[in-house]
Amino acid sequence: MIRVALLSKWHVHAAEYAEHAQGNEHIEITHVWDEKEERGREWAAELGVEFVQDIESIFKNPDIDAVIVDTPTSMHRDVIIRAAESGKHIFTEKVLAITVEDAKAILDAVEKNGVKLMVSLPRLTADYYLYAQRVVDEGLLGKLTTIRCRVAHNGAVPYENRPHGWLPKHFYNMEECGGGAFIDLGAHPIYLTNRLGGQATAVTARLQHTLGYEVDDNAVAIVEYVSGAMGILETGFVANGSPFQIQLYGTAGTLLIEDDKIRIFSSLMEEGWHEVKDLPAPLIMPMDQWVEEIRTGETPSITHQDGFNLTLINHAARLSHDQGRRVEIKELV
Repeated sequence: MIRVALLSKWHVHAAEYAEHAQGNEHIEITHVWDEKEERGREWAAELGVEFVQDIESIFKNPDIDAVIVDTPTSMHRDVIIRAAESGKHIFTEKVLAITVEDAKAILDAVEKNGVKLMVSLPRLTADYYLYAQRVVDEGLLGKLTTIRCRVAHNGAVPYENRPHGWLPKHFYNMEECGGGAFIDLGAHPIYLTNRLGGQATAVTARLQHTLGYEVDDNAVAIVEYVSGAMGILETGFVANGSPFQIQLYGTAGTLLIEDDKIRIFSSLMEEGWHEVKDLPAPLIMPMDQWVEEIRTGETPSITHQDGFNLTLINHAARLSHDQGRRVEIKELV
């Protein structure tokens, strides 16, 4: 069994990860720590495990094999590096870190201490992404020219008795989060488009404060790639009913994904649009990939480079917005 401590219930997905861990036959949740003691004690009681007030006691406990990190993003560097130095394997909510410097420091500590790190990038395991990647790899769209990816919801839109929407209020705290919609929900368009587009060369972004929050609640970024393709990344906390979309355009065809509807047109296929029903089998989820790497050494499909590139695009987008300019990736790496 992999004995796991849960580090914070700050993120909205923390309970989901705990549930997923409980459903994995190779994981045993043994401890909870939280920077908010009351929240941590309540969660530990719900799970029937021990609450630990001092996080250092988690790192020093030889009976704890791994940690699941859902702390404020601003704490990731210190918490993940201490976990790595203590020989604990690490599963963490995205993003890995707020800055490229912090991401590099984390990955250096992970490699130096020989622990297994997984950043939760779940859409890289989805059947629609695997199909899109296959279409690109097989050249069915010809030369890829444009990728548009949109993930948005209404989490910040006020409604009765919830003046800040259904997201927790701390999601609008710049110091804790390092940003708003783009760094959080925008992670999905970023890592999907990174995979489909290849190596990025530059980013131009606008991070809007539509409803007056301290952080952005609506954002668009243009990412340029070595291949010559462009990525258009859209996200926001202020869109009601917005579908998930990936659109791929190339010199030989177009692939349109909108929620569970997938269509392709290609001059290399039979004439006309084709509705796609036969998709690749999804891969196992990031947490399960992490467990298998710990147990068997099996190489996960989600890599440290995926996690680093997510931080890289985020950092470049923030610089672009703050400085009102196009940011070249070589400035940051």
